[in-house]
Amino acid sequence: MSRLTTRLTTRTPPGPYDAPVPARELTAVSADGARLHVEAHGPEDAPAVVLAHGWTCSAAFWAAQIRALRADHHVIAYDQRGHGRSPADPRCGTAELADDLEAVLRTALPPGGRAVVAGHSMGGMTVLAAAGREGFRERTAAVLLCSTGSGRLVAGSTVLPLRPGRLRTALTGRVLGSRAPLGPVTPVARAVLRYAAMGAGATPAMVDAAARIVHACPRRVRADWSHVLAALDLDAAVPELRLPVAVLVGTRDRLTPPVHARALAAGLPRCVGLTELPGVGHMTPVEAPDLVTERLRELVSAHLTPRPVPAEESSA
Repeated sequence: MSRLTTRLTTRTPPGPYDAPVPARELTAVSADGARLHVEAHGPEDAPAVVLAHGWTCSAAFWAAQIRALRADHHVIAYDQRGHGRSPADPRCGTAELADDLEAVLRTALPPGGRAVVAGHSMGGMTVLAAAGREGFRERTAAVLLCSTGSGRLVAGSTVLPLRPGRLRTALTGRVLGSRAPLGPVTPVARAVLRYAAMGAGATPAMVDAAARIVHACPRRVRADWSHVLAALDLDAAVPELRLPVAVLVGTRDRLTPPVHARALAAGLPRCVGLTELPGVGHMTPVEAPDLVTERLRELVSAHLTPRPVPAEESSA
């Protein structure tokens, strides 16, 4: 079941990273009853793109892609449970992530409809968790994985400038799993976020947008999901993702360094390209908005949009 409402507005968004006002809002109900906030943009009969955000973020994280695509795509973005406007739920794990994505696809797409699905960070892990499910495969034409991995996330993180090993892994786990409040978005908070999650070339507007989104995540939700990610083991799901998949990562990504993207590209049955962005950090949809949008358009064109039949074939 879903609830559909329409919001009319004449407000002009002040900037490219501010959350666009959706044309429609829906509620998707997951397998365990969790309710997920879903936003739909653009014409409903256009090629569909579904966007799954990462840990501590929200649908607003995809603002630049939504603005660029909504004129000629049906763009669907949702808040992962506990994030954004989706209520917090004590049940959290990779199975729940997959259930939630299936619920969104079922709710937001018409019967028989398919979409290009993009996942950033935990959103990419959501896609991997759903890879073997028939409901996901039936409704997905292609996938874009941004700044993500299938396991060993804490051990592989380079957020702390220490040599790899048990000490770095233990300290990284404590930092990422902290329940300490983040507080207001101050210059110090922006500097910390830039160092940990973004490249040196990120503009002040990019850093501010990412900081506002991350700081809005409740600390309990942040901590609970950090434990799920720390124990993540989706290596077996990679070969199950048999759809066309493009992989994208920033070379300065400290949270999911390029080694993860390279492993994904090597293990995916139908990888259609690995792109490493020089100097870009973990927040690729914010830091490299045009390139992420371009990859989505390419996947839609290649795997979702019907191609015209040549005249000689149609008359045969």
